Amino acid sequence: MLKLSVVIITYNEERNIGRCIDSVQAVADEVVILDSHSQDRTTAIASEKGAVVYEQPFAGYTEQKNAALDLATHPLVLSLDADEAIDERLVASITEVKNNAIADGYTMNRCTSYCGRFIRHGSWYPDRKLRLFDKRKARWTGEKIHEKVEIAGTTGHLKGDILHYSYDRLDEHVSQNNKFSTLSAEAYFAKGKKSSWTKMLLNPFWAFFQGYILRAGFLDGFLGLVIAANVAHLTFMKYYKLYALQKRIPV
Repeated sequence: MLKLSVVIITYNEERNIGRCIDSVQAVADEVVILDSHSQDRTTAIASEKGAVVYEQPFAGYTEQKNAALDLATHPLVLSLDADEAIDERLVASITEVKNNAIADGYTMNRCTSYCGRFIRHGSWYPDRKLRLFDKRKARWTGEKIHEKVEIAGTTGHLKGDILHYSYDRLDEHVSQNNKFSTLSAEAYFAKGKKSSWTKMLLNPFWAFFQGYILRAGFLDGFLGLVIAANVAHLTFMKYYKLYALQKRIPV
């Protein structure tokens, strides 16, 4: 049987880290935490649950996650965020991989909890992620935001979900939209991408239509509408801030 390292980067995650570690206990041969000098009980909780804890200043999401990979003892790695957990079906699927791996990496769906309810339609589900892989053939790539794993090898797909515990309240979502739109606009600007009035008007509309209508976000009821509206808002803010950078307008 292959041994598995679960790697997690953290910063002030005392609310989430215990749940995350508990969810992987049945499959993890080690849990590695790379913490960015948290000011709360994150590292204490992780240590109490048997994780190996390292610390270094935050270097960016891509760099931090690759540093965490390098700390893993075993080649087979499951990379999670602190606000994630794995469900029982995914535990069973990962156990099968440990017994008989037939690919170099595996994707799985991510299901997000929003204001206390899991969302199973729209632009948020299935949110397929490559998170289980042979670290000798994979690295995290990306800039300030939207980091992803790139693998030089074969991939398969596992049954079961990563459970993502995101926003408990709308104001948390709005605040994160503001942060992510700034990071996205800065990344686009650095690449030489351009915004325009057309993109500011049409792209948010398309984001809403795609998530709420084409991908059946309406089936999630009122929260499906709220999510679609916030995805449109994020899209507008991203292209507005990019336009502001182009025109040297204060944001």
